[in-house]
Amino acid sequence: MKKDSLNFLKSHGQSTSTWDCQCFAPLTSEVEMDEQLIHVVKKLNANSKYRSLFEKAFGDTVVTGQRTLLALSQFALMLKSANSKYDKYIRNESGGEFTDQEKNGLALFRTNCASCHSEPLFTNGKFENNGLTVDDRLADIGRMKITHDRKDSLCFKVPTLRNIQFTQPYMHDGRFKKLLDVVNHYSDRIEQSPTLSAELKKPIRLTSNEKIDLVAFLLTLTDKEFLYNPRFSYLRE
Repeated sequence: MKKDSLNFLKSHGQSTSTWDCQCFAPLTSEVEMDEQLIHVVKKLNANSKYRSLFEKAFGDTVVTGQRTLLALSQFALMLKSANSKYDKYIRNESGGEFTDQEKNGLALFRTNCASCHSEPLFTNGKFENNGLTVDDRLADIGRMKITHDRKDSLCFKVPTLRNIQFTQPYMHDGRFKKLLDVVNHYSDRIEQSPTLSAELKKPIRLTSNEKIDLVAFLLTLTDKEFLYNPRFSYLRE
């Protein structure tokens, strides 16, 4: 978090909760938006549409750093995906009837994948080495770049698999374009290394049909009601 952004809040007598401050990281990081909160506030105050929206939300048109962070955090809290076919299946609701192929895919997933992609969030929130060969062009060493600890070499944050049908390209460097490519990697192409995730040290061997069944299950994690919700669409001028 950049000091000038923090000082901007303090100088205006504003405080924020821990959750409200989460958006500071992408907003001010040099490798993401590389912006300053004071500049964002200035831009928003110069935009009549946003001033009108701030008035509806806060009672007047004044845009402040605290209100901007609060608005961002409240929006993020709305982003809950929990109405996929998988969710309906788990809740035994109409529209959640699994085919035999999807049921087999779920069983394969729970046996081979759930230790890292734990239900219901489909992530364990940890950093793992998933056995990818190092990209010679990017030379990304993973979390070790931050911690400088060799135990974190080639470890990357385990992502959620929810709505994975629409989050291609896959892996931290986007090397795979299709879900079947990802499944093939875990079944046939794991690169052995000292920091390889313990769960992957025992080979995962899937037949061609099992790979297809696993992909069929992954498609049940798509929540179209969430993905196409107009409340989350881009606000156009």
